[in-house]
Amino acid sequence: MLFPISDMKKLLACLIAAASLVLMGQTPPPSKPGAPPVEAPGAAQPRVEPALPYTPSLDVHSMDRGIDPCNDFYEYSCAGWKKNNPIPADQTSWSVYGKLYLDNLTYLRGILEDAAAAKQRDAVDQKIGDYYAACTDTAAIDRAGVNPIAPELKSIAELQSIGEMAPLLARLHLETESNGMLFGAGSQQDPDDSNRVIAAIGQGGLGLPDRDYYFKEDPKSKEIREHYVQHVERVFELLGDPSDQAHQEAETVMRMETELAKSHWTRVEERDPYKLKNKMGLPELQKMAPSLDWTAYFKAANAPQFETVNISTPQFVREMNSELTSVPLADWKAYLRFHLTNSWSPYLGTPFVDENFAFYRAYLRGAKEQQPRWRKCVQWTDQQLGEALGQAYVAKAFSPALKADTVDMTERIEKAMQMRIQDLAWMSPATKQQALVKLHAIRNKVGYPDKWRDYASVNITRGNFADDVRNANNFESHRDFNKIGRPVDRNEWGMTPPTVNAYYNPQMNDINFPAGVLQPPLYDAKIDAAPNYGNTGSTIGHELTHGFDDEGRQFDAHGNLKDWWTKQDAAEFTKRADCVVDQYAQYVVVDNIHINSKLTEGEDVADLGGTVLAYMAWKDATSGKQLQDREGLTPDQRFFVGLAQWACENDRPEEQRLRAATDPHSPGRYRINGVVVNMPQFARAFACKPGSAMVKPADKVCRIW
Repeated sequence: MLFPISDMKKLLACLIAAASLVLMGQTPPPSKPGAPPVEAPGAAQPRVEPALPYTPSLDVHSMDRGIDPCNDFYEYSCAGWKKNNPIPADQTSWSVYGKLYLDNLTYLRGILEDAAAAKQRDAVDQKIGDYYAACTDTAAIDRAGVNPIAPELKSIAELQSIGEMAPLLARLHLETESNGMLFGAGSQQDPDDSNRVIAAIGQGGLGLPDRDYYFKEDPKSKEIREHYVQHVERVFELLGDPSDQAHQEAETVMRMETELAKSHWTRVEERDPYKLKNKMGLPELQKMAPSLDWTAYFKAANAPQFETVNISTPQFVREMNSELTSVPLADWKAYLRFHLTNSWSPYLGTPFVDENFAFYRAYLRGAKEQQPRWRKCVQWTDQQLGEALGQAYVAKAFSPALKADTVDMTERIEKAMQMRIQDLAWMSPATKQQALVKLHAIRNKVGYPDKWRDYASVNITRGNFADDVRNANNFESHRDFNKIGRPVDRNEWGMTPPTVNAYYNPQMNDINFPAGVLQPPLYDAKIDAAPNYGNTGSTIGHELTHGFDDEGRQFDAHGNLKDWWTKQDAAEFTKRADCVVDQYAQYVVVDNIHINSKLTEGEDVADLGGTVLAYMAWKDATSGKQLQDREGLTPDQRFFVGLAQWACENDRPEEQRLRAATDPHSPGRYRINGVVVNMPQFARAFACKPGSAMVKPADKVCRIW
C-alpha cells in the first residue's frame, strides 16, 4: 500500500461489491466535477455544488530553487509547500495527500447535506443522508449520554462465569469496530487456496497502538504508559465509578493488556506470511484454548459451519487462554467495560468524545484541537456506508475519460515491468517465467467497483445515531463472517471510491486505485505527462512492485502462499533487498529514533521499483515526441519534481514518534531522497556530481527491479 489504511474493521477481509442502483458493468454517468447544471434564463439559481480545488501535479511555488537538488532533493521540491502549509490545529500532520483527503471530505459533505435535506430521495440517499443527519445531531447524542451502550454494559455486569464470555464477546465483536475486545475474528482467504474463504482468529486486546508500547523503557515510553493508565481511569470515572475504584480498575486493565501484549507478534513478524499461517479445525482450537467455548462464540456470531480456522498468532491464543483461567472474573468485567466504552467513545456524548480525543489524538499524536463534527461525520459515513456514498462521488468526480487515461498509464507501467523482468541479469529463466505469469495475472481495479454493495438490510434513521453505528457494524461483521465457506469474490474492494490511497492485495493479486487518489494534484489531466508519471505513475508502479517485494513475492499468480523462486534467485533477491534495508536503517525519524527498516522494507522496495517502472513507462509513452522545457525545468526534471511533490508533508513530533513504531512506510523525505540516490537518471537530470549527497557511488546503488 502507498499509505496505511486506518479504521478498517477487518484487516484480513476486503470489501465485497454487491448489487445496488448502478447495474453491473455500467459506467456512472459522465459529469464535469463541480459544474452546476445549466438552467434557462430567468430560472431560480441552483445551489452551486462544491468543487475539488485545483492544484497542478507540479507546482513551482512549492519548490525552493535556492536549495541544491543534488544536496537535498526533497527540500528543493517541497520547502515552499512546507512553508506555505502549516499543520492545521485539528490535524496531527499535513501533507499533499492529507490536503486532498480533506478537500474530498468537503466535497462529500455537499453530497451528504443534499441527501439529508432532499424531500424526494432514492434508497441510497436515504441511507447516507439520514446517517449523516443523525451524526451531526450532537444535542440528541449528548442527551443520550452513555445509554446507547447500557445494554452491553448490563450484559457484562451480569456475567456469572468465564464460561459465559464467548457469546458475549461475539455480540461485542459484531457491534463494534475495534478488536480491542480481547481478539479479532472474521474471515480470510485460505493462504493455500486463494479461491476459498476460511474462518480466522487474530491477536488483539490492547488499548495502546502497538505491543512495543508496553515494554520500552525509555522515559517517553514510560510517560505514555502513565498517561494511558490515567486515560483508562477517566473512562471508568465517566461511567460513574468512584475515583479510587477507577484507579484500581485502570491498573488492572494495564496489567492484563501487558500480559496479552507479551504474546503478540511484532509488526515485523507480522510481515512473514508463513508465521501467520496456522490452520486447524475447530476441535484443535478448542483444545488450544479450552477456557473459551469456541462453538458458542461462532454460533452467536451467526458464522456458517466450517472445517478450517486460521490462527494468525497461536501463542497469543494460548496466553489468552491462560489469562482466562487465572484472572478473576471481576477483572475481566472491568477489562470488557473499558474496551467497550473506549471503542464507542467517539460516537457517544461530548465527555466521552473529549476524553478519547485528549489521549489518542492530542497526547499521542499532537493535535491541538478537535476536528469539526461535520468532518467526523463524513468520515464515518464513508467508513460505514462507503459504497453508497461512493456512487454519488464517482458520478460527479470521476469521468470515463479519466478512468481510461489512468488505465492506459497502468498498462504501460505493467509493460515496463515485463521488460524489467525479461532483462534482469540476476534472475534465472525458470523464475522469470513464473514472474511473468504472475505479472500477467494481476487484475487492475481503477476508480470504483463494477458492482455496488447493497445496504438495503441496514436500518438507518436520523433519530438514533448509536443505533445507526451499531446496525452498520452488524451488517459489515455479518457480511464478513458469511464469506466463510464461499468462493472468493475477486471483484471486492478494500477501499471506498473516495479514498485518497491505493493498495495491492497479494492473495487477490490485484492493484486497486480508488477514484479519490486519481484527482489533482496527484493525477492532473491538465498538465504534461512527465509529472503525472512521476506522481501517479510511481504510485501505480509502487503497487505493482508490491507483488514482487519481500512479502508479495511469496504468493503465486493465483494468490496462494507458494514458493516459485529458485533457491539461488531467492538468495539474490534478499541480498539486493538488504541493500535497501541497510540504507533506510541509517535515517532518523525524530529525536534519536531511526527508521525500523525491516518494518518498512516492503514499502521502501516498492518506492524504488515503482519509480524505476514509472520512468521507463514515461519514456515509452513519449517516445518520438519533442518534449519542451517548462517553467525552467527540463522534462526529466519535471518527472522527478512531480515524484517528490506527492510526498510534501509536515508532521508533529508526536505523530512522527507514533509512526516510527507502527507505520510500515518511511517518512516522506526518505521516500523521495532514498529513491533518487539509487537512480542514475536523477543524477543526469540535475547534473549532480559524484560525491553529492543525492549521488551514491556506483557500487553502492541498490538495484532490484
